[in-house]
Amino acid sequence: THHGLFDIAMIRSIPNIVFMQPKDEAEFVHMLRTMNHYQNGPTVIRYPRGCGAGTPVPAKAEILPIGKAEVLQAGQDVTLVSLGTMIGIARETASLLEARGYTVTLINARFIKPLDDECIRRHAARSRVVCTFEDHSISGGFNSAVLESLETGDVKTPVEAIAWPDQFIEHGSESILRKKYGLTAEAALQKIITHLNS
Repeated sequence: THHGLFDIAMIRSIPNIVFMQPKDEAEFVHMLRTMNHYQNGPTVIRYPRGCGAGTPVPAKAEILPIGKAEVLQAGQDVTLVSLGTMIGIARETASLLEARGYTVTLINARFIKPLDDECIRRHAARSRVVCTFEDHSISGGFNSAVLESLETGDVKTPVEAIAWPDQFIEHGSESILRKKYGLTAEAALQKIITHLNS
């Protein structure tokens, strides 16, 4: 019913909605349980085209705290905020930066709405640059939510984005399209390095 790269922009504007996206199959199971137990409004789980990462499904699903991101590692130079399965590209980017001597914070956002403003602002404020990763159009998506949060919190750290361009994307292999449109760790590194070298 809609082009999958535009749904964050459509859904996140709905008041009181809980909007989630898992990084892998295990987190998807936790989000399903969270959704099943949430009674205060509508909930949505965004999931990707294709297969998951192959993460084993946990024997017992947990209820996630609403609106809380997961900090996978903490550093000082760069903050990477990843949504959903873009965590793979974010991890690769972190490795490329660490190989150059930079320390990296890696955040698995988990929630598009409510966004974990406190977590993202705190790490962004002490970093030299922030980069967001999303499988969505750059227009009105997750990066827009992060920018709104940082602006409201008066955090002035520059922000780069790895996202699809504001256009309809042709059909094709995911790997070819990601490379063509710059959704790669190498593309993220080039955007980030311009701030670290200045």
